[in-house]
Amino acid sequence: MDQLVVPARGEVPLTADVVIAGGGIVGVASAFFCSRLGMTTVVVEKRETLGSLTTAVSTECFRAQFENPELIGLMRSSIEIFADFPAVVGIPHLDIGLRRQGYLYITGDPQRVERYEKLVEVQSAAGLNDVDLLSGEEARTRFHYLGPRVVAARYRAGDGWLSVHELLHGFAKGSRARFLLDTAAVGIMLDANGIAGVETNKGIVQTRRAVICAGPFSGRVARLAQVNLPLTLLRRHTLVVRSCDLVPRTAPFTMDDDTGVYWRPAGAGAFIGKAFEDQPEDPTDAVPVDWEFPSLVLTPGAEWSIGRLVPFWNRAPNLLSKSNLHLSAGQYVYTPDHKPIIGPCREVPGLYFNLGYAGYGIMGAPEGGRRLAQMLQDARPDTDNPFSYTRFPGASQMLEAQEKVY
Repeated sequence: MDQLVVPARGEVPLTADVVIAGGGIVGVASAFFCSRLGMTTVVVEKRETLGSLTTAVSTECFRAQFENPELIGLMRSSIEIFADFPAVVGIPHLDIGLRRQGYLYITGDPQRVERYEKLVEVQSAAGLNDVDLLSGEEARTRFHYLGPRVVAARYRAGDGWLSVHELLHGFAKGSRARFLLDTAAVGIMLDANGIAGVETNKGIVQTRRAVICAGPFSGRVARLAQVNLPLTLLRRHTLVVRSCDLVPRTAPFTMDDDTGVYWRPAGAGAFIGKAFEDQPEDPTDAVPVDWEFPSLVLTPGAEWSIGRLVPFWNRAPNLLSKSNLHLSAGQYVYTPDHKPIIGPCREVPGLYFNLGYAGYGIMGAPEGGRRLAQMLQDARPDTDNPFSYTRFPGASQMLEAQEKVY
């Protein structure tokens, strides 16, 4: 791919219509749609490969089951892009490993039943009318591996997972953008009219539009433009079980709503995950893992035991060894309302955001990138945008001076 390069110092493009900071799935999808609308687009990624930080440790899932119409609409549009992805990117026969085996939420708490009922009503009112609300008995009939403690479930067959590697590189190959690897944004240049350029460790790219899509590092990049974003980072673990015959290959993504532990089939084994409810973190390129996590989720009777509602997992510890496990961790990026920020910065003309997906970046990136590109092209007021930065009045504070911190 000619547009994917590691430039030497002084070899960066002199100008661009838009510069995107961040080469994860959100930044790459944004670049695809910007370039397809005719904008000369440059992505600067400080790591040596695309999608090697948060994107690389995702569970690669997508769903439309959210709790508000705004996110439901965003994700449904992304799922439509997934379904027609080869045509969208113009690469016939591209296989992104789309598996629509569904999303299943389960609970053993009777007090959650009413909440499930109201949530399905909200989803139906938002046009998502294919979510099944199931009693415990109905859920066990349909999903034989569920245990007797399940009292209710909700399921949507159209949700599922995919190969994020193929998705990301499909967007990159199908775009007309240039991707500069090992190229860090170290400064954002401002003048009386707003954004004037992006300074990198390899040189300066002059531009009037810059987009921050830097995942956990988005707050630091925003400070280069003297903007303080209201972001919080939390650690999430992903445990890959390389081989486990107990896992039904046709099972959906299954979430224990009471503990937040989830799993799905993957190859001959499974992915298991959970967000740690620990103290907010600083961004890091090397998120530490806690090797207590496997025992916390796989030990029968443990606090987060994955087998409390799905009994076959209680037999898994006898089959597993450390050589059969791969543990990784990433950082979720949260805004105060757990919805992303997509659109312009009110304080700095020409500065845009596409960030804060709270762990939903894989599933939200296609439609989020498309909407961002349209805003950049139209340069229209940020109205009727449920993900506008203006929904956080007073959240942003202009800093006194730029800091080269990225």
